[in-house]
Amino acid sequence: MPSQLTSRRSDALAGTVRAPGDKSMSHRSMILGGMAAGVTEVEGLLEGDDVLATARAVEAFGAKVQRTGDGKWRIEGAGGFKTPLTVIDCGNAGTGVRLLMGAAAGYPLTATFDGDGSLRKRPMKRVTRPLADMGARFGWLAAEDRLPVALTGGTLTAIDYVQTVASAQVKSAILLAGLNAQGVTSVTEPEKSRDHTERMLRAFGAEVGVEEMGEGWTVTLKGGQALSGTFVAVPGDPSSAAFPLAAGLVVPGSVVTVEGVMLNPLRTGLFDTWLEMGADLTISNRREAGGEEVGDITARHSALKGVVVPEDRAASMIDEYPILAATAAFAEGVTVMRGVGEMRVKESDRISLMVEGLRACGVQVEEEPEGFIVTGGPVRGGATVHTAHDHRIAMSHLVLGLAADQPVSVDEPGMIATSFPGFVEMMNGLGGRIT
Repeated sequence: MPSQLTSRRSDALAGTVRAPGDKSMSHRSMILGGMAAGVTEVEGLLEGDDVLATARAVEAFGAKVQRTGDGKWRIEGAGGFKTPLTVIDCGNAGTGVRLLMGAAAGYPLTATFDGDGSLRKRPMKRVTRPLADMGARFGWLAAEDRLPVALTGGTLTAIDYVQTVASAQVKSAILLAGLNAQGVTSVTEPEKSRDHTERMLRAFGAEVGVEEMGEGWTVTLKGGQALSGTFVAVPGDPSSAAFPLAAGLVVPGSVVTVEGVMLNPLRTGLFDTWLEMGADLTISNRREAGGEEVGDITARHSALKGVVVPEDRAASMIDEYPILAATAAFAEGVTVMRGVGEMRVKESDRISLMVEGLRACGVQVEEEPEGFIVTGGPVRGGATVHTAHDHRIAMSHLVLGLAADQPVSVDEPGMIATSFPGFVEMMNGLGGRIT
């Protein structure tokens, strides 16, 4: 990948593409396959850097992992994790490291987790604190709350954990640890976060209880349950499908279809928001894959209008706010995005980086502690955007450049491969101009 990518105003985009496999489900299929006894066959796996790091980690914990074809993998689990011989390097994968720590905490082993420079800046106590309450022990090897960290697991006791902010990563780590804890583990969330772990645990043979509580729910899991290998079909990632669909919405004359997109209602907040903005977005061929509803989504160029995004929608689309902000730049009026402080502790501070990048491209943006406000209109472009190694910041601004008056460049585009290998080729295949 070059040191810089530039996108230029494009003619109408057209075509049908398939979204890369869902990253959340790809991580989980690898980890649960490694914890299970027997063989797990996965198809549609996202073969990005983050998921490949998780695959290597699962192998280091004692599973046999083999790629058998394009997106097809075979994991032979030994019914649990053992002490790895090397440091578990999770690269840039925040989901990977947090879920792996939860899984590993339930076994009598010692492991050191590390990552790249970006992952070392991300907070880890949100996961290690409840795992420590269950009995896992952690030793911070550099700075507290940051990687690298040494974990000693085993002899866990179940906990009843109440989250103040809905987080699928924290919930999942606790549930994975709870599989090997004594007693019944429960996680209560004020708002529902994505439920892929609960769904996939059931596919691997575990019993998981869910009790609705207002806008949220309590998820329970009894310790001592064994997982059995299974078949997992990974549907297309809605977070990745968002980029070609966004380009279809903002580039005049465009009609873009993305096939096989996951339509889990806890992941479709962006699509709901676009429809409220007046987007011409249609879903066809609804069907089931991997225990999830999927469909084909077509986006046509639309005259978008600004909206106030409901704050309680954040959990269902926290990764999609950067591309929402890019499309809001072309909308008539003001788009208000609040209650998204979680964006500041992703791969980067995504609020400040989107504000900085959009302003550099001539867009009027107001930054707030827990959100930002975009005023739409003609987008000048003509800037080189600093991405801080964040793939979603890079891709969002490259989509912006396809409809801006002047070219838009991004630095450090190599990180796009963490979640969307083939992004440039796909966009250019639709008629985009990214070089």
